[in-house]
Amino acid sequence: MEAYIEKVIETTRFLEKKIQHAPTVGLLTGTGLGEIAESLGTDVSIAYNEIPHFPISTVESHAGRLLFGAMSNRNIVAMQGRFHLYEGYSPRDVTFPIRVMQELGVRVLMLSNAAGGLNSRFSAGDIMMISDHINLTGENPLVGPNTDRWGLRFPEMITAYDPALSRLAQDAAVDLSIPLKTGVYAGLKGPSLESPAEVRFLKIIGADAVGFSTVQEVIAGVHAGIKILGLSVITNVHNPDNPDPATVEEILKIADAAAPKASAIIKGVLDRLDEDICSQPGISCLQNRPA
Repeated sequence: MEAYIEKVIETTRFLEKKIQHAPTVGLLTGTGLGEIAESLGTDVSIAYNEIPHFPISTVESHAGRLLFGAMSNRNIVAMQGRFHLYEGYSPRDVTFPIRVMQELGVRVLMLSNAAGGLNSRFSAGDIMMISDHINLTGENPLVGPNTDRWGLRFPEMITAYDPALSRLAQDAAVDLSIPLKTGVYAGLKGPSLESPAEVRFLKIIGADAVGFSTVQEVIAGVHAGIKILGLSVITNVHNPDNPDPATVEEILKIADAAAPKASAIIKGVLDRLDEDICSQPGISCLQNRPA
């Protein structure tokens, strides 16, 4: 664990030398959703393979870049592409960027993903705000010795997805006339897609959408004391009684088409952030960027 902490700190110091403004808001985008990060006023762009100890994204639709810049006068770090357990990464590898964000001073994290719909009231292209999740990966990034400087041994997960940020997302969606669904995200390890029997099981236990990401990062973020908003783009809706195979090309096409809606909601949340949501003593994510 000591070696892991040292790597996080070394990576953080490397990035601090590259940037002028420390980020207090993080964005993490998934499959087909890199456009969300493109709307950032980027000051610095660094490929993952140029960052010490950073994992490398092996998923074709993930650009693999870390961006630093501004949106709504907030200093932001954005990941274009994430890491998955199914790529062979460990939970600590997957959440390595979250620990780096924590060390950089990030207080709010907004995550997006592409997910399969389980709720029959959903349609492909819908945006679902994550209200809770079910961790079915069999993995947890907090297994092993606890790092007290990063968080408590037993973090509370009752409000993993911050209620105040969720309200801001709902307000933004209303103002933008974007229908915003709400539901529970089931996180699986992947990469094999769900069988009809698994879809039935997921529906029975209360999941509204399913995917192969997000849960590990959220657990680490909660442990870090970071407030989290999660958005899923519903790329297809599962019907276990009449299964219809979903191709990667179709999923990417729908995710790309829905990305502007997710991006608009995220910007709307940034516009509405206030001190009670994202500040801690001595740090505010509301300060305007220096001229």
